[in-house]
Amino acid sequence: MLEDASILVTGGTGSFGNAFVPMTLARYNPRRIIIFSRDEMKQWEMAKNFRDDPRVRFFIGDVRDRERLYRALDGVDYVVHAAATKIVPTAEYNPFECVKTNINGAMNVIDAAIDKRVKRVVALSTDKASSPANLYGATKLASDKLFIAGNSYSGSHETRFSVVRYGNVMGSRGSVIPFFQSIRDQGVLPITDERMTRFMISLEQGVELVWHALDDMEGGEIYVKKIPSMKVVDLAHVVAPEARQEIVGIRPGEKLHEQMISEEDSHYTFEYPEHFKILPAINEWSLSQSRIKDGRKVAEGFSYTSDNNPQWMTREDLAAWIEKNKQKIGKI
Repeated sequence: MLEDASILVTGGTGSFGNAFVPMTLARYNPRRIIIFSRDEMKQWEMAKNFRDDPRVRFFIGDVRDRERLYRALDGVDYVVHAAATKIVPTAEYNPFECVKTNINGAMNVIDAAIDKRVKRVVALSTDKASSPANLYGATKLASDKLFIAGNSYSGSHETRFSVVRYGNVMGSRGSVIPFFQSIRDQGVLPITDERMTRFMISLEQGVELVWHALDDMEGGEIYVKKIPSMKVVDLAHVVAPEARQEIVGIRPGEKLHEQMISEEDSHYTFEYPEHFKILPAINEWSLSQSRIKDGRKVAEGFSYTSDNNPQWMTREDLAAWIEKNKQKIGKI
């Protein structure tokens, strides 16, 4: 589907974009991939990796700027919307800025994609959008709802929108593994709560989920990858086995366990071998066989949280992953 296609990635200089671009170039040979972001220094650094590949283009712009999006989307077939203000404390202290990017920016992407006749748009979401406990999660829930409803607005333009949702990306910038690595020499690691669990997904798995959504979507679906969970105390032990673990308490807006599918969503959720699909509650789209395909309805009251997950990552699994990926942890 992406062969000889024109693809634009908003926020493309982030961790996701740095994985998506080389993987997509290698697998699908698109005509071009456009990196749309507002940080020229990150674009300059990323461009060094693709200086000899004419398929990769860079476009300075902000999703808050609708007119710039219209220009960037000219001739684009597919959009992956990864731009977001996503650091939880930053969002709490700068709520207006978070809303401008995560909600207003989503509306701009939707309007521009429809008007420029983009074929399909996949928006990246987060576990924090499920029963949100902080502003970042609340804005991403609003964004998810906007992209789902965008399918009603596109009318005869046939632009389709869907969402992918996943949890902690292992080794990405600002995530817990590089953070623990950066302070382990101090001999003490701060642990929020000894019971805390988190979902674990690699960037490669996140990219593959986006590929699947682009290929499978009819419009309005939220795709949730089946991934393992891990206790944060076990993660800390793998990163720094000799360090003392100090319990510091839950920060404002932080959850003890991550959630990607709530009980309320279970009425519209279907299970597949490697993922779940939450179908839209509006327009009876949850009854659409073209969206359900071969899915199996989950049980009433089902939820998908990092503590009730049947799949767990062992210490040995994480240690092997860290050893394999040690050169890029914290760098993308």
